[in-house]
Amino acid sequence: MRMGYCFNGSCSSVQRILCYMNRGWKSGLRWESWRGKTTSAQYVEQRVRDPTFEKYMEKHKKLIKVVKVQTILLGRKDKTLSLHYLTRLQYKLRLRVGAASFLRKYPHIFHVYKRPARGGTWFRPTHTAMDLVNAEDKAIKDSESLVIERLKKLLMISPTGALPLKAFLKAYRELGLPDDFEDSILKKNPQFFRWTKDPGGDNDMVELVSREPSLAVAAVDKWRNAEYPREKLESEREARFGFKLQFPPGFKIKKGFRDKVKTWQKLPYWSPYEDVSTFKPRSIGGFKRLEKRAVGILHEFLSLTVEKMVEVEQISHFRKPFNIKLNIRDLFLDHTGIFYLSTKGKVHTVFLREAYHRGNLIEPNLVYVIRRKLLDLVVLGRHGMDLQSQKLDGRRAISTDEASGIEKVEEESNQSESWETCSDSSHDEEGEQWDQE
Repeated sequence: MRMGYCFNGSCSSVQRILCYMNRGWKSGLRWESWRGKTTSAQYVEQRVRDPTFEKYMEKHKKLIKVVKVQTILLGRKDKTLSLHYLTRLQYKLRLRVGAASFLRKYPHIFHVYKRPARGGTWFRPTHTAMDLVNAEDKAIKDSESLVIERLKKLLMISPTGALPLKAFLKAYRELGLPDDFEDSILKKNPQFFRWTKDPGGDNDMVELVSREPSLAVAAVDKWRNAEYPREKLESEREARFGFKLQFPPGFKIKKGFRDKVKTWQKLPYWSPYEDVSTFKPRSIGGFKRLEKRAVGILHEFLSLTVEKMVEVEQISHFRKPFNIKLNIRDLFLDHTGIFYLSTKGKVHTVFLREAYHRGNLIEPNLVYVIRRKLLDLVVLGRHGMDLQSQKLDGRRAISTDEASGIEKVEEESNQSESWETCSDSSHDEEGEQWDQE
């Protein structure tokens, strides 16, 4: 059994609770151990699936691979790459199919062509894909003030006002940060941020120069102020401390569930921007309040992301700096009315339920709109493209010889058990850098 809504079973015995209170906090026991013999993997499988989010993730898992290839491609000065080089990386990128087959699946994004001067088959972004890349970069650049505010709020959640740089590097795309945010945001605004470098390069920290109380307002507080009148906020606890709940279709409400949810909604807790690092819980109520504060922190983090979604692995890098002592994935599973956890593509991705309606953001931003256009190109696949007669990216179609050449390269790469050395020295240098990363 777990804390939270307790919908997986009856509450633990008083003896187990007292045992946890007496020694659990000191010995490092976690609240998820209360669920008895249920393992984390079983708990994930037992969750109620939401068809809307699962359908979206079925498309999004393809987009993730496209973005990985596109990122490598855009790192090249001439924005071109040989098919041979991509073949060397197909296992690390987990393409699951040959490099040539992968590129042929997305002709609206990648233009494959022959390069007589250097030989072999090459590919580059289509004009449509480059237009979306440039539009996204411009949208992020134009929203610099919002990016700075977002960074400030994240740093204010940390009790020390500092976060590891590597945590931002893991989730910079989800947070809507520029690719070069270290230079364009951190170094450019020393009045707001302080970058403390580690000689080893592994523990660089980003610190907030000074806190701004005006920014210490959580997204859920704004929702409460808009949802409830002032009189209700002052008189009713559920209005003051409650979250917006939206349970998945088919969710079975067990006996006593409504009462437990109502009790949890009324439970007071500290704002994500309050420092409670010195608080030592000495009662069940104290533990529950810390748990609800952890839920509030995760809710606020997701509210600060561009698409109101993030991989659990990415947000886990913020757990210790945010002083969350609970398993983040289990918190998402415990509070299915607030979050939705998907495991499509063997990646755990969490959504903020209240931000979505029928698979779309209720309040879309420009970056989100542009990324959805790229997703549309991924879903479009080969529709509207004919290998023999249609034109790719406003240029001539691939000839029959070129098409057979692509298939030949793919066949050779699939039969090869070891990667050969790329003839292009610049590609070898990139391969070494990729391996180091």
